[in-house]
Amino acid sequence: MQTGKPAILVVCTGNSARSQMAEGLLRRLLGDRFDVYSAGTKPTSVRPEAIEVMAEIGIDISHHRSKSVEEFLGREFRYVITVCDQARQSCPVFPGAGERLHWGLEDPAQALGDLEQRKAVFRRVRDLIGERVKQFASEHA
Repeated sequence: MQTGKPAILVVCTGNSARSQMAEGLLRRLLGDRFDVYSAGTKPTSVRPEAIEVMAEIGIDISHHRSKSVEEFLGREFRYVITVCDQARQSCPVFPGAGERLHWGLEDPAQALGDLEQRKAVFRRVRDLIGERVKQFASEHA
């Protein structure tokens, strides 16, 4: 549901980790100025590790669901941010998109090892996204 505020769409392949974490972080920092959404080119489901590492910093994404970019076709976005190379290549053109940005980030869903090792990768990616979000806020908000 759009509120009249300019909108941001964050896109990755599965809409399972990177874009979900970016949506949560962008909403926390810029939710008063932007409507923030995330979607995937081939959506799967939100990774439990993403939910856990976001909860560690006080952001609840447990209610998020993976969405297809097709749900957002026809909507206007001030910014469309891709967070993986595959999404950058296959992301549809949004005629109303003001600016496309790309934040190339590793996919934490591909992390190997036990649960704690995988969560460490999710934390690292979450923190990188947090740095990008702060930089974005200082440049675009």
